[in-house]
Amino acid sequence: MKNICFYFQLHQPLRLKRYRFFEIGQDHYYYDDFQAEERIRYFVEKAYLPANQTIAEMIRSSNGKFRCAYSISGITLEQLEQYAPEVIDSFKELAKTGSVEFLAEPYAHSLSSVFDANEFEMQVKMHSDKIEALFGKRPTTLFNAELIYSDEIGELVSKMGYKTMMIDEAKQILGWKSPNYVYSHSYAPKLKLLVRNHKLSDDIAFRFSSMYLTSESFIGWIASLPEGEKVVNIGLGYEAFGITQSSQSGIFDFLKSLPYHAMEQQIGFMMPSEIRKNNESAGQLSVPYPMSWVGKDKNLTPWTGNDLQQEALNKLYAVGERVRLCSDKPLLRDWLMLQTTDNFRYMSHKDAYGTHFENAYDAFMNYMNVLADFLVRVDDQYPTSIENEELNELLKTITQQEKEIETLEDEVKKLKSRKQKTVIE
Repeated sequence: MKNICFYFQLHQPLRLKRYRFFEIGQDHYYYDDFQAEERIRYFVEKAYLPANQTIAEMIRSSNGKFRCAYSISGITLEQLEQYAPEVIDSFKELAKTGSVEFLAEPYAHSLSSVFDANEFEMQVKMHSDKIEALFGKRPTTLFNAELIYSDEIGELVSKMGYKTMMIDEAKQILGWKSPNYVYSHSYAPKLKLLVRNHKLSDDIAFRFSSMYLTSESFIGWIASLPEGEKVVNIGLGYEAFGITQSSQSGIFDFLKSLPYHAMEQQIGFMMPSEIRKNNESAGQLSVPYPMSWVGKDKNLTPWTGNDLQQEALNKLYAVGERVRLCSDKPLLRDWLMLQTTDNFRYMSHKDAYGTHFENAYDAFMNYMNVLADFLVRVDDQYPTSIENEELNELLKTITQQEKEIETLEDEVKKLKSRKQKTVIE
């Protein structure tokens, strides 16, 4: 039996305000709150709420047989909590159905998996904690920002305890292989890889209106796939429903009728964790260099392709160790926000998707002014006169102390539990 694995990505950056050179050292608040609220409300009203209502209806009408997954960046969750708590409530209702899975990702939707492994691990934990607190279940599947993946990143993800990772289809990686199988990491076979079928995904996300796509024909294509191809992963941005494809295009009606036509063709729906449990690996995939889900080349050039981007990224991640030693909450939050991938994509000469700047240089200068002020604040806490080796030793000591505290807290919980049992008896 064939199964479709639908997963949707929600990410809205916290955009930086216009920040001039003379403001460095004077103004430590970097964000355009008015624009943030305006944008999040637009996405909520046009896409997020109508789509959630549609998904809820699909789950009810199919008696829970329609199943899907969401990856929502930590930055987006924060904005939804602040500006549109009704969306968080609607996601909680979806979580209660048992037909929805929430995926882990770097909290800041960052490039940390490429530039700072320690930061990546910390952000994924932070995001998983947030997901568990909001929706009651800890993620076991990882969706890296922009679906960035390589063997090295996969190895790190496996060591972090994740069993499944979403990746994109790239010709230079798959070659003659089909995306419609479950694969595994090249030398950490416990990590299963679910490959996004980019054609079928983009047919919905970008070509729906121009193709006059119907749910019947879409399911028909999947039904006609070779018998052995039992897994079709469809991943897209959630804004496809209502914004990229307007409600007038019929996109919501298309969604609603998918389960009906799928059941007619004896095609099911599964969440990523279910795909992993119910399918053996068809083989290993080797990805020596990082790939993403953007552009024809599926590489990192949208964020790292020019000197401006590399300068900004190198200066930012050079202070990672120092920032992680800080206890200053505003500074730590700014550290997260400055890592968002969008900041660097705005600096692209060719693919500045979503930019609100006139050009790449404008985006770069604005970011570097903000970064200059941020670096002054970091230096105030941990001056550059302190050697990195000294910082490393201090970081190790702090990390060890945190682990000891966690161990002691676990022991206290166990003792309290035993005491309660003794009292009851």
